[in-house]
Amino acid sequence: MHYKPEILPLVVILGPTASGKTEVAIQIAEKLGGEIISGDSRLFYRGMDIGTAKPSAEELARIPHHLVDILEPDEPFSLAVFQKMCAEKIHEIHSRGRLPILVGGTGQYIHAVTQGWQIPEQEADLRLRAILEKIGREEGADRLFGYLQKVDPAAAAVIDRKNLRRVVRALEVTYHTGRPFSSQKIRGETPYSLIQIGIHWEREDLYRRIDARIEQMLRDGLVKEVALLIEKGYTPALPAMSAIGYNEIYAHLAGEITLEEAVVLIKRKTRQFVRRQANWFKPTAADIAWFEHGPDLAARVIFFIEQQLQHM
Repeated sequence: MHYKPEILPLVVILGPTASGKTEVAIQIAEKLGGEIISGDSRLFYRGMDIGTAKPSAEELARIPHHLVDILEPDEPFSLAVFQKMCAEKIHEIHSRGRLPILVGGTGQYIHAVTQGWQIPEQEADLRLRAILEKIGREEGADRLFGYLQKVDPAAAAVIDRKNLRRVVRALEVTYHTGRPFSSQKIRGETPYSLIQIGIHWEREDLYRRIDARIEQMLRDGLVKEVALLIEKGYTPALPAMSAIGYNEIYAHLAGEITLEEAVVLIKRKTRQFVRRQANWFKPTAADIAWFEHGPDLAARVIFFIEQQLQHM
């Protein structure tokens, strides 16, 4: 890997959900004098802690964390806003003489920073959006997703077919501009010297870890957390509530499915999400150093980062 010495470093810890990114990032920050920036879109929202596997109070106290608990579940947010806020946090951390560590599994948020995406300003076409949303409600999300597969297969490859908000947005931009949504995020030059670390698990081992985590979420009170969000008036129509786990528990509380059925759905959708994440973070990517999980993972990663920093 080659870095430009005049550009400040940014460490990126990436990988699939439940791969252990948080603990590794905290140990790196403690050893190398760093601060953590969340690149996980699920962690932005207050009151959504258990179902998002948000860092615990103890973990948040160990190292400064940024872009965690910055929004109410009904507040709007966008990729462009995240990109701007992340750049500001990176600059602030460097100004304190510390090392910024971007951590996350939301592919487009990570790539927007590491690839210097130039995100075009695209005004909402509210009439078109309303039409698409009506189709989604009346004919189902799969019908809309089928449209997206035809007009923009690249976007369909990385968007969850059940995430109506993102499918509608991709179609809205594509139909409004006449160009595929996936082609409108222009890759630019990253303003940072990147040290990108990927955490790798064998798929079946990761699935077992995910299943155990979901069972722990239930013991920790996931159902109660969703019930409290409902009491506050937050519904599945909100983008924040599209996070895996929340819609399924909402359906259970509404009497549509049993808790056992909800858990099966959460586990299945999380596995599907892991496979989509692999489209963003490929083991063959030359700019990512992949490390196998293991008891000495943090030590191996820290040694690697120290070596890279010495050559900047």
